[in-house]
Amino acid sequence: MNAHTAVDADTTLLQKSELQAQVVRGLEAHLPSDTLLWNREDTTPYECDGLTAYRQRPLVVALPETEEQVAAVLKTCFQMGVPVVARGAGTGLSGGAMPHAMGVTLSLARFNKILKMDKRSRTAVVQCGVRNLAISDAASPLGLYYAPDPSSQIACTIGGNVAENSGGVHCLKYGLTLHNVQKVKGYTIEGDPITFGSDALDSPGYDLLSLVVGSEGMLAIITEVTVKLVPKPMLARCIMASFDDMRKAGDAVAAVIAAGIIPAGLEMMDKPMTAAVEDYVHAGYDLNAEAILLCESDGTPEEVEEEIGRMSAVLREHGATAIAVSQNEAERLKFWSGRKNAFPASGRISPDYMCMDSTIPRKRLADILLAIQQMEKKYQLRCANVFHAGDGNLHPLILFDANDPDQLHRCELFGAEILETSVAMGGTVTGEHGVGVEKLNSMCVQFSAQENAQMFGIKHAFDTKGLLNPGKVIPTLQRCAEYGKMLVRGGKIKHPELERF
Repeated sequence: MNAHTAVDADTTLLQKSELQAQVVRGLEAHLPSDTLLWNREDTTPYECDGLTAYRQRPLVVALPETEEQVAAVLKTCFQMGVPVVARGAGTGLSGGAMPHAMGVTLSLARFNKILKMDKRSRTAVVQCGVRNLAISDAASPLGLYYAPDPSSQIACTIGGNVAENSGGVHCLKYGLTLHNVQKVKGYTIEGDPITFGSDALDSPGYDLLSLVVGSEGMLAIITEVTVKLVPKPMLARCIMASFDDMRKAGDAVAAVIAAGIIPAGLEMMDKPMTAAVEDYVHAGYDLNAEAILLCESDGTPEEVEEEIGRMSAVLREHGATAIAVSQNEAERLKFWSGRKNAFPASGRISPDYMCMDSTIPRKRLADILLAIQQMEKKYQLRCANVFHAGDGNLHPLILFDANDPDQLHRCELFGAEILETSVAMGGTVTGEHGVGVEKLNSMCVQFSAQENAQMFGIKHAFDTKGLLNPGKVIPTLQRCAEYGKMLVRGGKIKHPELERF
């Protein structure tokens, strides 16, 4: 470091320290002292979400306990021009909750109350910090539950689910968060209350509820959500089908849907993932299979029996080498235990992993898996795959060591190529994990400059100063230009939109 660089660094640190003191003073006027954190040891736990490859300590962490305090934080930050990043449980996998170095991380963890359960309307009104699974636990005595069930449901919060439009293994039949939310309340960056949706099945004006669900904290701060509840099915049974060929398994997925069957869940795991989860939870998976499908049916006993029979016939017709059907609830949960523990199981076999999240047409499942196998050789990194196969949502887990900069770089290139290949196959760069910081470059491949500009226009309508979760989700024109030039230098241009840079 030369003298000039050292002076610049000292100046930046001084400016940051002065801004931090100003922000703390401004927020102390509205929040109790124990709801503000700014010392290094206190803010470090907030430096990343589930995507641990990218880290940044926030300037200040605020932990409000009331809606009035949330509004006060936002008003103060708006007046001072300080960025705000909302945070729930920090289980996101795209860096959406990674702090801003010169901003406030607004933790909503203390908004954890279930406000109302209504059996007649089949709805629950909950604060944003309520855990996903806690909603179903509370609704269970009413014979109801909340359908979206991401693998992190034991920890993730409903506010985070709304921000990312989360799905889960049962989203094929019951839909994503968007399809299971009726109303969202929160605050604008100016600290003004705002409501999306209504207590009725429809609301006047534009469908802004669909806009805020999946907006990744860029349009408003969510504090309260009204979710839809569904009746618990009388019975659920799960088929575990083994395949000796990846293409046969992919074709079987498409065949099930083509037969007019909509399973409650239709998941796929490849051989490396099966081995990892079987060693962890001992779910009874076939370790010789190249791929395993989990196909669930729920409803009345008669409906389930008929659907299980139809699905089994389709799976056999398309090459299943073995089929097991759960005979009781304990065995069904055992089958699902491996799928639900895919992420922690991967953590046992690698220091770090990067979980990608893209979607492709169902008929291309085998194609993308075979392409990923070639990428493993190219980047010299292992990859275990688990898919929401029914809706073509991929979750390749690239295994690497973040302490090795070269491995991290190869992992980033590996992930980017998976996303780019997904787009080339007619898919998208994200299914349910969001864009965050992880997929900014890939958004340049998915969308044109004009389309990204339109998205910026929507954000500007809600957040004129660009203070809510800035620098994420929507890439700037300059960033896309730099990414395009990098691909040109590497001889990798594959997308027409980038060729002009």
